[in-house]
Amino acid sequence: MNTSPTSNVARLQRNLGLWHVIIIGLAYIQPMTLLDTFGVVSRDSSGHVPMSYIFALIAILLTSVSYGHMIRAYPSSGSAYTYTQKSINPSMGFMVGWSSWLDYLLSPLVNIILAVIYLEALFPAVNHWVWVIGLTALMTGVNLFGSKAVAYFNSWIVFVQLAVITVFVFLTYNALSAGQNADGIISPENAYHLWSMAPFWDSMTSVAALITGATILCFSFTGFDALSTLAEETKDAKNTLPKAMILTTLIAGVVFIISTYFMQLYFPNHPETYFKLIDETQPEILEAVGGAVFKAVVLGFAIVTVMASGISAHAGVSRLMYVMGRDGVISKNIFGKIHPTLFTPVNNILIAGVVALTAGFVTFESVINLISFGALTAFSFVNISVLFHYVFRNKYVHNAKDVLSYIIVPIAGFISVFLMWLKVDKLTFEVGLFWAAIGFIWLGIKTRGFKAPVPQFKEEDV
Repeated sequence: MNTSPTSNVARLQRNLGLWHVIIIGLAYIQPMTLLDTFGVVSRDSSGHVPMSYIFALIAILLTSVSYGHMIRAYPSSGSAYTYTQKSINPSMGFMVGWSSWLDYLLSPLVNIILAVIYLEALFPAVNHWVWVIGLTALMTGVNLFGSKAVAYFNSWIVFVQLAVITVFVFLTYNALSAGQNADGIISPENAYHLWSMAPFWDSMTSVAALITGATILCFSFTGFDALSTLAEETKDAKNTLPKAMILTTLIAGVVFIISTYFMQLYFPNHPETYFKLIDETQPEILEAVGGAVFKAVVLGFAIVTVMASGISAHAGVSRLMYVMGRDGVISKNIFGKIHPTLFTPVNNILIAGVVALTAGFVTFESVINLISFGALTAFSFVNISVLFHYVFRNKYVHNAKDVLSYIIVPIAGFISVFLMWLKVDKLTFEVGLFWAAIGFIWLGIKTRGFKAPVPQFKEEDV
């Protein structure tokens, strides 16, 4: 078996603390995304966006616990790829890593697309390629200088996002308190009056519809798992990262649920009633709630916030590619190198930047659906990896706590993710399987028809 490390002496630097990691995670998640996904999820959940967020949050929290277990076992920047490789099978690990690329590599595109939507709303005369190229260059440039630079750049942006959401919720609450929603005056018999439970559950609620909405909203939480790619740049990663992942998920989940509760009250009917394009709802939501000036100000902030998310996403995919390159399952010379002075995987950052330029050709909804495929694949196998590592391989089941931690939680996490798999869009599933088939063919070539072992790297050499 090829377990020899690369000859490259430069390493990723461990300089991130708990707060740095949480900031990167929140920036990646980008709380203001809730304004962009509202229309699509309101349609698919039949007007129960906050409940879909609760479904998604439960699944993500369970899975984040599983990520924490695997980080303690394998503190590698390879995330789900490494966990599956080491605990189940190297070939399976490669396929999970390959599928995760679909999540990580496309995530920066989402942020470019959103930023362009906002900029076009403010400057409709400017060609969108000007924005695509300029924003991609910014995102790539910040990442070249390391994860700590990413954290510092993102810290104030995260606080701005939370402040904007707070103001937005306040304005929405005031309107509802005054008896107004997007339809006008709220009648006494209307189910969507202030403090109604209808956004969570009513007589028309469908669990299947809620799960469909939750499947899309997995995209909203993808930042929590990307934190695992910072394992080799985090101080005391085995303790810091599990805490950071759970805290990031909880903070984001609370913000999402509270905000969309008031949004659903304000926009109680089918989203096409209020929005021209239900996958580009943020500008119209802002104008409906706060007016044209509020929209212009917030969109200005939003441009910066989505770039913060894009920068964090860019960092995540470059680390995943680095670990896979270091292993040798993809080119070591291209992907498995750390720059000797910048201490970042420069080649990978530049490649991710090139891919981000395709944002000029795709739509927001199509990309988030594809991201959901990669994310669900990673989430599924991390939960399975816990069972294989702690139960089947190492027999860490000695008491009730172990049973809860290593059996019940990962099984519950897997079941919750599996329910979302059942609601994956058909085209998404087809494209995801096509991408997986390409990976399978590449693995066959790399292992000379599956006769040679899959290359691996010794974690203890990190």
